[in-house]
Amino acid sequence: MGLTVLVATITLGILIFLMTGSTGLFTKKIMLRSYFDSAQGLRVGAPVRLQEVDIGNVQSIRIVSDRKATPVEVRMKVGTRYLSNLHRDSQVSLRTAGVLGETFVDIDSTKSKKAEVQDGDELPTVEKPALEDVVESSQATLVNMQLLLQRADRILGAVENGEGSIGKLLKDDELYRRLNTTVREVQSVTEQISSGKGSIGKFLYDDQLYAKANTTVDKLNALLDEVNSGRGTLGKFVKDEALYNNARDLTAKANRLVDDVNAGKGTLGKLTKDEALAAKIDSTVTKLDTMVGRLEAGQGTAGKLLADPSLFNNANSMLVESRTLVQAIREHPKTYLTIHMKLF
Repeated sequence: MGLTVLVATITLGILIFLMTGSTGLFTKKIMLRSYFDSAQGLRVGAPVRLQEVDIGNVQSIRIVSDRKATPVEVRMKVGTRYLSNLHRDSQVSLRTAGVLGETFVDIDSTKSKKAEVQDGDELPTVEKPALEDVVESSQATLVNMQLLLQRADRILGAVENGEGSIGKLLKDDELYRRLNTTVREVQSVTEQISSGKGSIGKFLYDDQLYAKANTTVDKLNALLDEVNSGRGTLGKFVKDEALYNNARDLTAKANRLVDDVNAGKGTLGKLTKDEALAAKIDSTVTKLDTMVGRLEAGQGTAGKLLADPSLFNNANSMLVESRTLVQAIREHPKTYLTIHMKLF
């Protein structure tokens, strides 16, 4: 009886080990470690999974005082049969099975490129938000949604009471009648256009107008054909290479002329570059300005001719008298042209 109990106990222990372990009884194992800022409900014996496949168990969880940012050390025991899929840059994170399930260690090797892990290696961690963090961050969104729903409820209430533009559109009978009248007028205009009445109707249904438009398009096509063939003034502008060459030569000459001017060559170049000539021109302009000022002031003979009214009046009177004398001579020439002859 005692032997039977002993055998049953040993068998039960083996079964429990096989059920709780993930790598088998006689499989060689290695120890890996990772560091987190929080355990997030992780327990010793929790599964360690690689791409959703159990490969080991959590061996221990403890606080390491010399790591302030990630003080929680998690040691994992995994089987060596999965070493080809575990690398030193495989990312470790804590995940939850479902919404209320247990927390387990998840290893992701899809982007790993480094060498295989060895016993005692540290794997980098990727922090993922816990359920509590998600709920806490979503509370602000829920509050904003509630405020938005309250505002929408107030707007709908105002619309139902006929307030605002939308409320008047729904409740104002006079506005409804105006809209109805407008719709009828639009329908009337549409019927007139459909029957070919009015300017728009003629544009749409007049065959003669279509023929004129078609003729105009044909003329434009013919004009474009002539231009493309190089005929006419516009065609020569577009197709004549000689005109292009002349324009290019003219541009080149203009560039050379500008270069000569910038270099101070020629009369125009000297005008722009010779400082002595510029000084002479400035002096001449100054003298002319002084002369014009004296003329306006009535100084000198020319100034008196321009500014003295008595001189103008005398000259005018002399011209009138001269004109009168010439007219009198023409009328009575004998009176003024008498010839006296004396003989000695």
